[in-house]
Amino acid sequence: MRRGLYLGRFQPYHLGHHQVLKKIVREVDEIIICIGSAQKSHEIENPFTAGERVLMVSRALEECDIKCYVIPIEDIQRNSLWVSHLKSMVPPFEIAYTNNPLVIELLREAGIEVKQSPLFKRNSYSGTEIRRMMLKGEKWEQFVPEKVVEIIRGIDGVNRLKTISQSDQE
Repeated sequence: MRRGLYLGRFQPYHLGHHQVLKKIVREVDEIIICIGSAQKSHEIENPFTAGERVLMVSRALEECDIKCYVIPIEDIQRNSLWVSHLKSMVPPFEIAYTNNPLVIELLREAGIEVKQSPLFKRNSYSGTEIRRMMLKGEKWEQFVPEKVVEIIRGIDGVNRLKTISQSDQE
């Protein structure tokens, strides 16, 4: 049994993440999907709560045949201890998938095999770009799975993002 770990903030979960997971599942038997920065929400870069992101990932993957665990991981603000914190929060794993340079370094220093995730249409499949489209009132729905669209609409996520992006300055 080979178990992999895939890390992301998933703000929101999009089709790029979906494609990466479909590729990773060919290399491992199970995948642990870590919702990073779980303590953050209601910010322009992190508008969705950990629970909302768990729901997005879980619902989007219902249609796929992927054996996974979706686990929120809070930041601890102490990089030298982060891998120990991570390992205490998730099932054992043999390989990690990420493109974050700091996370790659921390995992490698801890002796964990790391593979960089393939990027799919990075200009379109980007949480930053999708949040920008939401703020500008542009069409964003085609860049996320339909289940994620339903969740974002259900929580009025676009309105939340627009509200938190406002300034109290006149």
